[in-house]
This record gives sequence, structure tokens and C-alpha cells, in this order.
Amino acid sequence: MATSLGSNTYNRQNWEDSDFPILCQTCLGENPYIRMTKEKFGKECKICARPFTVFRWCPGVRMRFKKTEVCQTCSKMKNVCQTCLLDLEYGLPIQVRDTGLSVKDEVPRSDVNKEYYTQNMEREIANSDGTRPVGLLGKAPSSSDMLLKLARTTPYYKRNRPHICSFWVKGECKRGEECPYRHEKPTDPDDPLADQNIKDRFYGINDPVADKLLKRASTMPRLDTPEDKSITTLYIGGLGEDVTDSELRNHFYQFGEIRTITIVQRQQCAFIQFATRQAAETAAEKSFNKLIINGRRLNVKWGRSQAARGKEREKDGVTESGIRLEPVPGLPGALPPPPVSDEDASTNYFNLAPTSSPAVMNLGLPPPPGVAMPPPPGFGPPMFHTMDPMAPPMPPPMAMRPPGQVHYPSQDPQRMGAHASRHGGP
Repeated sequence: MATSLGSNTYNRQNWEDSDFPILCQTCLGENPYIRMTKEKFGKECKICARPFTVFRWCPGVRMRFKKTEVCQTCSKMKNVCQTCLLDLEYGLPIQVRDTGLSVKDEVPRSDVNKEYYTQNMEREIANSDGTRPVGLLGKAPSSSDMLLKLARTTPYYKRNRPHICSFWVKGECKRGEECPYRHEKPTDPDDPLADQNIKDRFYGINDPVADKLLKRASTMPRLDTPEDKSITTLYIGGLGEDVTDSELRNHFYQFGEIRTITIVQRQQCAFIQFATRQAAETAAEKSFNKLIINGRRLNVKWGRSQAARGKEREKDGVTESGIRLEPVPGLPGALPPPPVSDEDASTNYFNLAPTSSPAVMNLGLPPPPGVAMPPPPGFGPPMFHTMDPMAPPMPPPMAMRPPGQVHYPSQDPQRMGAHASRHGGP
């Protein structure tokens, strides 16, 4: 550390004294009424090793206390949060941001060069208005498609949770619910995310979080343009209940003339139809994975024609209401189409195998009501001869009957008391 103020004041002229930290929304927490402790020159910066003002606070209930880790000069040089060292605009690591913006800002590592570089950056920060980053980052393009796709739109407060209780992992924690640490199973120690270094994150090298995000960016889906040139409609999903017609129109009108905007509140989606195909293609290219309205990332896809939608649903087994039908085992196949002419007419409507039985091959229409027909097997009179003289004669066997008609049990006149009522029975 440097000497005291009484002995040497020169060493303290570059020490940082600030009234409020530079933080992202996640580190600040969701509580608008937050209380902070401020300690002047409490610690040295973990990057430039100069003393700075340390702030300490609790971002919320059941969260761990957080504090600033780097000075404000290093924070402004990289436009990052003083605690998590993530970019203040996109919420991404420095390595991902510099890759997306094609910026290669080499910060010196040696003490002498680092001190000289820091003094030049402080001079540039003092001459700027404070609304834009300084250095090569301020000269970079304003946005990048990859950064807009990877950017976090809402704060991630789970990052402020307490650390895992090491005593609970060993089965020795006796504080129970009063323990301020988490009682959860730790992650795999071989996971690369478990080995993070604050200096590697600041310099943008060997950052495991950045490597994970860059791999995700390389495998992100693309929006293919449909071959049907008549499609000029875009599907917008994930609207929620806050997005209105005017907000969608305010975003998409810049790409071309809008014909109609249809919002389906029940499914929380919208359909935007453009007047020209070129306007629809421009809107899809500029909005895919980059459209954010009211803090919500919206899903942009191409609309489909009615014919293609019907074929796809028929192929996938989905009804018009969007319900997927699972096949039922054991059911027969689809019925054959109706015959083209009378010559092609067939009575095999249930795909039955051909058989030599005349009762199956010679299917006919049922007889009209009131015409007595011999009953089918099993529903007629008993096989033995009866002694009643009033009983009807026995029907001939099935082998002696002429082919042509098949009787059904519901059309038997001897069932349901028909025979008894004919002879004056009850």
C-alpha cells in the first residue's frame, strides 16, 4: 500500500473516490429501496491494483451480499459492471462482445505499461460526455446480429443466490433453515463453468462462459425463406398480454408497407402481412432472433399457405385445432375409395380376405318388414323335434338353403315375442 496522506500526497492523487457504483440490473437486485455501505479506499482494484471506493449491499431476500471488485476506471474502459464484469448493454462476457463487434482491445499486462495505459484512458474518459464507451469500443459498430441474438433481455437474479454450504455437503451443518448458504448438491467439479477467473473475464481470454455462448451462437437456427413467392406473411409468437397492435406496427413499418396485422390473443401470437415479398424478407432478416418489445423476445417465423398447412397436418396426424392424434393399435386400415363405375363395385368394404362361403360372398340387402325369413344359426328353434302340433316346421339346414341372403338377429320375427304375439300369446 502507499504511504499515508501526511507523508506523501502524490500517491493518493490517483486513488478513486466515488459516490455510487457502476452496476448492472442483475447485481443491483430487484428491490428499488436498497441500502449500501461505502468504504473509501477499502480495497485495491483486482485489475489495476489501485485503491478504490468499495460498495457492499444485499440485492434481495435470501441473497448473498455483493461488493464491487474493480475500480470505475477499469469498468468504464470495458463498459462492464464493477461486480460481475459483464457488458452493461448486452449482459454478455467481454470475450463474446468483442468477438461480435470484431474488436481486439489489448490491455497491457505489465505494471508500468498498465499504469500508462490507464492514465491515457482516464484522460479520454474525462474529455468524453460519458454516454458512450471510450477507446476502440467506442469506435466499434453500434450493434451486431450475434449480440442481439445472445443478449439477455431480463435480469437473471438467480446469479445472486448464496453459495453452497460446504458443511451441509459433508453432512455437518447444524443451522438448518437459519443457514445463510444453500443446501443443494454441488455441480460436477469437472464442469468448466466451475473454474472462472475475474482477470480472464476482464481481458477476454479463456472464459468458459464465453466459450459456451460462442458455441451456442454457432448452432443457432436460421430462418429459411419459403419457395412460395406468394407468401408475404410473418408469424410473431410469444407476444404475451402487453404487446399491442400499435407497437408491432411501429417496429415493422420501417421495412415496407403493411397490409394487415392480426393479433390472436388466445394463442399470444400475431400475423403481419406485407404488401410486397421484398418487404417481408427484409423484416424477417432484420427481426429474426432480434425482436424485443417491452422486454420480451418475440419469435419470428414465416407464415404458411393454407395448402401447405393442411398437408403438413395430415402428414403429422394433427387436427385443425392443433391436437395431435396418436394411432390406436388394433384398428383396421383405411377404407377403400368408392368405386368408379358399377362394374368395379365390390361388397368387400372392410378389407376382408376372400372366402368360399356363399353366406359371406353373396351379401344382399335386408328383407322388407313383414316378410318372414329363416333365422340365422343359433337363433332359430331347437334342433330336436317338438310334439306341439301348432309349432312351425323346422327350417332346412344351412347347406340346403339357397345362397343369396344373410339374416341378422334384429330382423328375426321369432325374437322379442314376435312368434308368441302371432299365435295369441301374452
